[in-house]
Amino acid sequence: MKAAKYLSLLGFITMVVAIIYGFIYADFGADGGTILSLTWGKVTLIDIYIMFIIFSGWIYYREEQNSKFILWFILMLIFGGATASLYLFLTFNNSQGDWIKFWTGKSSKNI
Repeated sequence: MKAAKYLSLLGFITMVVAIIYGFIYADFGADGGTILSLTWGKVTLIDIYIMFIIFSGWIYYREEQNSKFILWFILMLIFGGATASLYLFLTFNNSQGDWIKFWTGKSSKNI
């Protein structure tokens, strides 16, 4: 579990640096238009949003409060993989080595 925890932290740091780099050195609107004009750009966006929906479903399943889920959902929509990596890191921390608690969160009380 420790390796996965630190890989998720590395993913978060990598994504934050990549997002900052993108905003400093590129035009989001112009580059986004180019990406959407490419077939593989569209395929990649579909792939990303499928991941977003699946990962957000897991967050919904895990969280006790709808307000927490809504916050994570909005952050996922805006920051994508950075948010997913941060959520994973925090979830690994809070599960204290218990895989059932990691996967099920609030629902682990019913197991």
